Amino acid sequence: MERAVFLDRDGVLNNTKILNGLPHPPHILSELQILPGVELGISILRRLGFKTIVITNQPDISRGITSIEKVTKLNDFLHSKLLLDDIYFCPHDDDDKCGCRKPKPGLIFKAATEHNINLDSSYFIGDRWRDVAAGQAAGCRCLFIDYKYPEKAPSPPFTRVLSLLEAAKRIEKEMEK
Repeated sequence: MERAVFLDRDGVLNNTKILNGLPHPPHILSELQILPGVELGISILRRLGFKTIVITNQPDISRGITSIEKVTKLNDFLHSKLLLDDIYFCPHDDDDKCGCRKPKPGLIFKAATEHNINLDSSYFIGDRWRDVAAGQAAGCRCLFIDYKYPEKAPSPPFTRVLSLLEAAKRIEKEMEK
């Protein structure tokens, strides 16, 4: 079986706009900027033998703010630029009560099945409590990029980091033990 590092998209791989203290995703390619250290972090994870798979909530599709086509265009750019193994996204809002919207682990389970991933030897890196909760529910070890958003904090256990690059270096140190 394979190992993976599951990654949230917005705030982990790319920039967000902060409105009222909370992050909002870019909607068009010209707004998308890959965060510093992300390319190096991804290359460290790949060198360690991890698949890199994005699991992202995109509720602005359900809210009518953006379209599946626009989200797909952003995802395709990140997929090719960062050499990611795959990207899964949930287009729903909380009201839709789906099984794929984090904090539910549905998309992680789907990715694990499709890519033959052992979740016990995998990680989830995210910047919201929903990311950590989904990773925990799937049995992954979690790293939390703490931007100190004014929202519910994740429940332990998780490792607090400042960036994807720091998370990748922590995983690398764990692999050396």
